[in-house]
Amino acid sequence: MSALPRFVSAGEALTDMLRTSADSWTSQVGGSTWNVARAMARLGVASAFAGAVSLDVFGAALTAASEQAGLDPRFLQQVDKSPLLAIVHELDPPQYFFVGDDSADLYFDASLLPPQWQAHAQWVHFGGISLARQPLADKLVALAVELKTAGVAISYDPNFRVVMDQAYNPIFQRMARLADVIKVSDEDLCGLFRTDEVDVAFATLRSWNPQATYLHTKGAQGAALYRDGTIWQASPPRIKVVDSVGAGDASIAGLLYSLMFRPAAYGGDHLRFAVAAGAGACLAAGATAPDLALVERLFDDCALSAL
Repeated sequence: MSALPRFVSAGEALTDMLRTSADSWTSQVGGSTWNVARAMARLGVASAFAGAVSLDVFGAALTAASEQAGLDPRFLQQVDKSPLLAIVHELDPPQYFFVGDDSADLYFDASLLPPQWQAHAQWVHFGGISLARQPLADKLVALAVELKTAGVAISYDPNFRVVMDQAYNPIFQRMARLADVIKVSDEDLCGLFRTDEVDVAFATLRSWNPQATYLHTKGAQGAALYRDGTIWQASPPRIKVVDSVGAGDASIAGLLYSLMFRPAAYGGDHLRFAVAAGAGACLAAGATAPDLALVERLFDDCALSAL
C-alpha cells in the first residue's frame, strides 16, 4: 500500500442536480471540501478526501471520480444510506436547496481512517456545508481540535451556503479560532455575518484569530493575503473565463500548495500562486482544477497591486 497522504480534506462530497430547462436535469459530482482534495491531487500532492458517500449510483460516481483524481481510497467511506444532493433549480442567479436528512455524509467515522494517518498529514482542510450538518459538524470540529493539538496545520473555508443560519455561528467561530489559514470571499462575509459591510465583517473575523493567514478572494478583482502583519493584493491574469465553478476551491489549494512546497517564498508570491490556481480553474467547464504546469504559467501574469 502506498504511503499515507500529506494533505487531507475532510467534509462533504455530494451530487449537484442542475435544472437545465423546464423538464431537463443533469448531475455533477461536487462538494467544496472534496473539490479541494481533488485540486491538491491535481497539483501533484499525495491527497485524500475524508468523508462518507452512499452505496448507490450517486456514491458510485463520487467514488469513481475520486479514484480518477488519484485520491487515497482508504479515506473515503461508503455507507448504506441515501445520497446528499444539492438541487440547483435556477442557474442564474443560483437558487438551490439540499436533500439529505439522513444521508451517508452524516455517518462519517474518523476512527475508521488509516492508523497513524495524522502523523503523516502536513495539512488538513475543513469547510463547506459539512460543518453546518449535524452530527457531522461536531465530529469534524472534534477532529480539528485533535489535529491542532497534535501540531497538524489546519485550513478552513466556510464557503457560505443558505443552510448556515444562526445555529452555525458557534461552529464558525470555533473553526476560525482553530485554523492556521482561512479563506473567505466577499459573498461568504456578507452571508456569514448577515451584512453588506464587507470590511466590518472581515475585521471581525480577523479579530477572532489575529495570528492566522487570511486569503480574501474578490472574484475578477483578484485576492488579498493577510499574513504576519503584512497585506498583499494581486490581480488575476487576463483569461477567457469558461466557468468559475470551483475557482475558490482551486485558489485555497494553490495557497496551501505554495505554503507546503515553497515555504520560504515571499508572501506576495504565495498569493500570486493562489490567484493563478483560481484563474486556471476558470479555463474549463465544471470544477476542473488546473495542473501544476498551468498554474506556473499563469503565475507570471498575476500582478501584485497596491491596496
